[in-house]
Amino acid sequence: MISGKLLRDAFISGANSISNKKKEVDELNVFPVPDGDTGTNMSMTMGNAVAELKIMNDKVHCSAVADATASALLRGARGNSGVILSLIFRGFSKAFAGKKTVGCEEIVRALELGVEGAYKSVMKPTEGTILTVARESSEKAREIMMSTNDPVLIWEEVCAQAERSLDETPKLLPALAKAGVVDAGGMGLLIIFKAIRDVFKGGEIVKTETQEPNAVTVETFSSAVGQYDEEIHFTYCTEMLITKSDDAKDCSKLRAYLETIGDCVVVVEDDEIIKVHVHTNDPGKAIQKGLEFGYINLPKVENMRLQHEKKQKEVKQEIKAVKPEKQYGFVAVAAGKGIEAMFRDIGVDCIVRGGQTMNPSTEDILAAIMSCPAETVFVLPNNKNIIMAAEQAVRLADRKVCVLQTRTIPQAMSAMLAFDPDSDFNTNRLAMTEALERVSTGQITFAARDSDFEGHSIKQGEMLCMDNGKLAFVEKDLAKAAYKLTKRLVKGDSSFITILYGADVTDEDAEALQNQIANKFSNLDVNLINGGQPVYYYIIAVE
Repeated sequence: MISGKLLRDAFISGANSISNKKKEVDELNVFPVPDGDTGTNMSMTMGNAVAELKIMNDKVHCSAVADATASALLRGARGNSGVILSLIFRGFSKAFAGKKTVGCEEIVRALELGVEGAYKSVMKPTEGTILTVARESSEKAREIMMSTNDPVLIWEEVCAQAERSLDETPKLLPALAKAGVVDAGGMGLLIIFKAIRDVFKGGEIVKTETQEPNAVTVETFSSAVGQYDEEIHFTYCTEMLITKSDDAKDCSKLRAYLETIGDCVVVVEDDEIIKVHVHTNDPGKAIQKGLEFGYINLPKVENMRLQHEKKQKEVKQEIKAVKPEKQYGFVAVAAGKGIEAMFRDIGVDCIVRGGQTMNPSTEDILAAIMSCPAETVFVLPNNKNIIMAAEQAVRLADRKVCVLQTRTIPQAMSAMLAFDPDSDFNTNRLAMTEALERVSTGQITFAARDSDFEGHSIKQGEMLCMDNGKLAFVEKDLAKAAYKLTKRLVKGDSSFITILYGADVTDEDAEALQNQIANKFSNLDVNLINGGQPVYYYIIAVE
């Protein structure tokens, strides 16, 4: 049987392992656009549960571990891979309900429920992805259970099957085969599963390694969420004043000792006293050692884990519902001061700062929904990798929420302009959906790495020109790329062209492009907006 303690340690190890290997997973992404990649999304999603798991005692039940993990992953889910991962772990919560310990049947059922939920969440499931790896591992677990009652053996077979399934993903997805890689999401799941297996077999919890900061960071709407997710290695903050004895030893020896039993060590002395501060799991040893240097005054020991837990609860309570004051409200995901200002001008109530380089979590989107003073809230994700996280927020909100399938900023702009405050919900949803589908979007960014994608040999730093989300061509000159892409987007029935230029484009260059396009298409209205967006040099909308 698997105990709650073992399950807790295994889940922590899984989170730490994907955190350590997230770059390895990110590099498997075939499309070289700079974005919140699979490994990063899965790491941030899984890591959302670690702080809560670490404060659980060794007598915790499996049901409590599974519930806490599922809840944390749901709220912290980022990107499509993060949402799918959270749904797989929700299966553990359902199957382990009320269980102090779990065995083969519960583990197999957990995988089956998780796979079922993950497949249902995807409108058109694609085989050769994390879904396939999870499903085939679950099927193998059910098969193996017929010949063993050892849950550890079953999990070993789950990992073995996950590895076989992962190796087969290039046969199911031609893009993977051409790039010579396996599916990134499947790799991330295998990394987590293997770390869980090793703890089940008696191994140590994987330790987290120091991670380099992201090159681009984007502030999300709820900046407080996740602020207290740091790892606590030592439980007790211990302080004391020591009145030095006449024959007191060199206090450097005290400092050296304290560094062997804790961290954050501060030892300061003058002629009469020594002031000591240390974080440790053995405050008694610290005080006992201090007595060797003199008399102890004003000792203070505080449990930092309890303080940490209290602070986490306080932060979560900050996400409070704002009382509705109107019928309809709007939440949009965006990055760039110009784009944010534009959304506010056309009626968006709350902006979730994020997008291509940092996918906001379900909890970030939920916080924005709850702060929107409306009975019905329309959410505009504006990125295909954010839609699933937004949809997870629907069931957590206390009001009616509609997630529109906006994949770009221009689609959201058109949807907002189609809204009629005098129409009912269904009429507006239909009109806004039809409006966003009429927009053609061009986007120009840079290649984050060398790649061979859909017949294009791409070098890091080259301009990637995308026509409605698909790579159209690669260019070295930005001005040529923008003009060529706009020409490609314009059709016989086009009426408007809107050019949003990013933070790395000068006003002069943007105005030159506007003039060039206006001269070419003199019968169309050409609007220029300083979007200030990161990552994308230009976002071009044609209607």
